[in-house]
Amino acid sequence: MSAKPYHDKLQRELLSSLDSVRRRYEVIGHPLLRDVLKVQDTIMLAISDFLHEKDFTEILAPIIGPVTDPGIRGAKQASIDYYGVEYKLMSSMILYKQMAICAIERIYSLSPNIRLEPVATVITGRHLTEFRQIDLEVAQATYHDAMTLAEELLCHVTKIVLVKRKRELEAMGRTLRVPSLPFKRIKYEEALVNLNSIGYRMEFGNEIPWDAEAKISRQYSEPFFITDYPADARGFYYLEHKDRPGFLRDFDLIYPEGYGEAASGGEREHRYERIVSRMRSTGEDPSKYGWYIKMLKKGIPPSAGFGIGVERLTRYICGMKKVWEATPFPKVPGVISP
Repeated sequence: MSAKPYHDKLQRELLSSLDSVRRRYEVIGHPLLRDVLKVQDTIMLAISDFLHEKDFTEILAPIIGPVTDPGIRGAKQASIDYYGVEYKLMSSMILYKQMAICAIERIYSLSPNIRLEPVATVITGRHLTEFRQIDLEVAQATYHDAMTLAEELLCHVTKIVLVKRKRELEAMGRTLRVPSLPFKRIKYEEALVNLNSIGYRMEFGNEIPWDAEAKISRQYSEPFFITDYPADARGFYYLEHKDRPGFLRDFDLIYPEGYGEAASGGEREHRYERIVSRMRSTGEDPSKYGWYIKMLKKGIPPSAGFGIGVERLTRYICGMKKVWEATPFPKVPGVISP
């Protein structure tokens, strides 16, 4: 197949436009999109092979439940009536991962997620209301262990795609290389210093905004980690440092070239009293988390893990402008589509 259509400006702009989302049934056969989906298939197989080699067991992810992850950066949860009880569509299976490692110490899942993102997030080019992520968790692990897994996973996927989908990447005009190990790790405070040096000001203690994250991302040519976020910026289930109160043993994996966040993860708080205290400090009502609170009282093991978005990973690997170019049936905030 000729690579010429892929480099045609109008053809590339068609797939990155919101009109391509509304008319996906008309553009689904575009040669570029077909090749992106082939690359995505290779990515998924590479992830599965890597994790099984690391002795992970795949489990089925929940789609609905009485509670889900509240730490979704300004997005809203979606609810359904489940036989007279309000259930949530999963925004993340994090709470269920803490349950699953009580049975199997190393688990992963292809987890579907629904987050009703603000319409304004469309401008980022990397937000979907429906997306999938590979969610994994390891009992008795540290966040350093989780970061090592994340960087090794990304390197493995890149290597496999470069071998098996060389033609597709060339047709896309994507120049990609396997990142160097280990990835650079910078603390939250260092990220703020970097932002200040380029004239971006933000208040300490807040989540790093999407536009700021993109600016930091453009400063690097390889993936890297931002670690140790302030406790007020993240969910109640992250573990605080013993020697740095108010800071978490967590991380974001950031793609280079302006692509932004790849994965979020860290060590989990597993102690009942600490989680209830964190819930209350973040405005969450512990009584809403019935089964989760009962599970914590019974006792669960410490763990660490992360979730990496499949569509964002595909976008980065393929070098696409918009995340909705990296999924067959995109659901974009505020856009009515098939």
